[in-house]
Amino acid sequence: MQVVIAGSHGFIGSALVPHLRRSGHTVRTLVRGAAARPSEIAWDPDAGRLDPASLADADAVINLAGVNPGKWPLTTSRKRAVLSSRLRTTGLLARTLADLDGGSPQVMLQASGIGAYGSRGDDLLDEDEPLGTTFFANVVRQWEAATAPAQDAGVRVAHLRTGIVLGQGGGALGPLLPLIKAGLGGRLGSGKQFWPWITLLDQVRAIEHLLTAPVHGPVNLVTRPARNADVVSALASAMHRPAIIPVPAFALRLVLGDFSSEVLGSIRAVPAVLDASGFQPTHADLRTAADWVAQRD
Repeated sequence: MQVVIAGSHGFIGSALVPHLRRSGHTVRTLVRGAAARPSEIAWDPDAGRLDPASLADADAVINLAGVNPGKWPLTTSRKRAVLSSRLRTTGLLARTLADLDGGSPQVMLQASGIGAYGSRGDDLLDEDEPLGTTFFANVVRQWEAATAPAQDAGVRVAHLRTGIVLGQGGGALGPLLPLIKAGLGGRLGSGKQFWPWITLLDQVRAIEHLLTAPVHGPVNLVTRPARNADVVSALASAMHRPAIIPVPAFALRLVLGDFSSEVLGSIRAVPAVLDASGFQPTHADLRTAADWVAQRD
């Protein structure tokens, strides 16, 4: 397939681009400023500039763009940046696809987040559950709604509600893995909160699967939920390290501010739509996943 990707330099995008190319797909990436390579397409989402002709030959668009909410403290201005960066990129792509008036591409895979549901304790959460009322749930509500022009134009849009992606070098584990490697890891808060996890390999495999699977609307991009203490313990065991130094909830709130809700909140999300579509994860259990993460080092 001919695939155009926004957000190709992020944690997931950096793994997705080479994966798709190894699978035989032709990938072009959206870049800010001038395009330096034939595989690049220039755009300026802040100014609302994207040449519709640059997407005319594509079969699918994958949008992973957006400010990383966990990289810096979630101040009021940072919250505005998290939301606006998502709405600008998503809205521009959706409107551009709609302007193609039935031409290619006919698929849009749009990044979203598992924080859509808010913290729900031990409740099992599939894609039919209502959205929550937290900051991140409200971001998801507006983020997904921004794809409306493309959907109204007949484009198949799937919202990728990504969970905790297990992999080296970034994502939710970015600041945690070095501590585990140093033998300083432990549960976060009570450790009883559910983390819906997926390995980085299965994340990119699932995205490739959804390029052709007849799925639209929200998709929980997770393999299964596990309690935080169990995730940390499995990773530590795979790295032959102890996991006995807990991080108190108050310390996480002090350091992470509002982002601590993503770490301490309990989201027992299950991949109902992904399973029904026929996707089979490579790492179907936590031990296999943790071993794979440890081997990437």
